[in-house]
Amino acid sequence: MSQQKSGLYYPNKIARIFLEALEDVMGKNGLNAVLNLAHLPHLIDNYPPDNLERGFDFADFSAINRALEEMYGPRGGRGLALRGGRASFARGLQGFGALAGVSDLAFRVLPLQAKLKIGLPAMAGIFTQFSDQKSYVYEEAERFIYVIERCPVCWGRKTDRPVCYAAIGLLQEGLRWVSGGKEFRVEEISCIAMGDATCSFAIYKEPIG
Repeated sequence: MSQQKSGLYYPNKIARIFLEALEDVMGKNGLNAVLNLAHLPHLIDNYPPDNLERGFDFADFSAINRALEEMYGPRGGRGLALRGGRASFARGLQGFGALAGVSDLAFRVLPLQAKLKIGLPAMAGIFTQFSDQKSYVYEEAERFIYVIERCPVCWGRKTDRPVCYAAIGLLQEGLRWVSGGKEFRVEEISCIAMGDATCSFAIYKEPIG
């Protein structure tokens, strides 16, 4: 499963948060088994440092997500990646929200759709600013489209279906935080692993809960 490095990087902090979140979800032994399967045993008990230096290769991030699926099957791997993505935002990525101005009081009192209009591009901007992932958002009548160019979740993979579940989980939890506790339907509508140009996610404007 070992693959060529991408030369594109996440900040160490984001990779560390994701690994800690997976450990919370699946336990230390489960995560260690996944890291071994992903050919990343050097990360066992040795997570990346808690800093914003771009030091965690996209290929390694993708290998972890692929190993989840290989070990637990498509359904089990999907569930773990979704939970890992959600927990990542809850554990620490929301701290980036303060940098984007989406945690101050003026933002909190906005109507829901205004929060989404401001909050989603702010989330995309955080990843564009702090990593080699390029993200942006555009709006359609019923939904927002969140686009990732150079996606770390599926880097180097070839699949017949969308596989960026960690990104969906992260978006779901980010939306919950931005909206003040509401749940939204997030669906991956294109995936680079399938040969598409980008990984794109439809976020439907009406909350489902």
